Parts: sequence; structure tokens; C-alpha cells
Amino acid sequence: MVIRDRGKMKWQSASFLPLAFEMTSDMFKDQARIAKPILDEYQKEEFDLRIAYATEYNYGVKLTVWDDGFTHDITGLVHYADPITHELRLKLKHGEFERVAFESVVGVKVLN
Repeated sequence: MVIRDRGKMKWQSASFLPLAFEMTSDMFKDQARIAKPILDEYQKEEFDLRIAYATEYNYGVKLTVWDDGFTHDITGLVHYADPITHELRLKLKHGEFERVAFESVVGVKVLN
């Protein structure tokens, strides 16, 4: 009678519960969420002035955008500020645009 060994298989990491790993990673992701910063009227007015300045002199802007508990930065040129839909249209590259809602902007920096 020959003994058949499984070889490397018995020493590989056992991921018996892939759903448990996914739930654990989601839990850690949820712990990293932050609340949306509350902006007063002066900060909103300052953001408007910076955006108008960047639009007037064709400077780039770096917007800090809050999205579902996380913030990320978007850098580009302000192409158009739409007062009807309350969105900014940023030109990221030649022919590539992105729309950003006014309410989601939590920081504006003008790049020279």
C-alpha cells in the first residue's frame, strides 16, 4: 500500500471563510470613515472666491472632495461652474472632464 501525500497543499494557508475575510476588511474600511466637515458661510465664500480667481486667470485647482465618508483630491482646471445643477466641471486632461457637486467640496487650493 502506497501512502499518497498531499505535498504543498497541506502547508498552504487555509482560507476556509472568504466571506469572513471580506466582512473583516469591510469592518476596517468602515472604521476609517470620517464625518463630513461642517463648513460655515465664510469658508464657502472663500472657496467661491478661490474658484473664481482660478477661473479668471486660468490656474489649476486642487479640490478636496468628500465622498461617502472618505476624502480624495482632484486636480484640474475649472472649465465651468454650473449654477443650475450646482456642479463644477473640471478639465483633468485634454478632452477629459469631471463633474463635482458644490456640496461635496470641502477644500479648495489654487495651484500656480
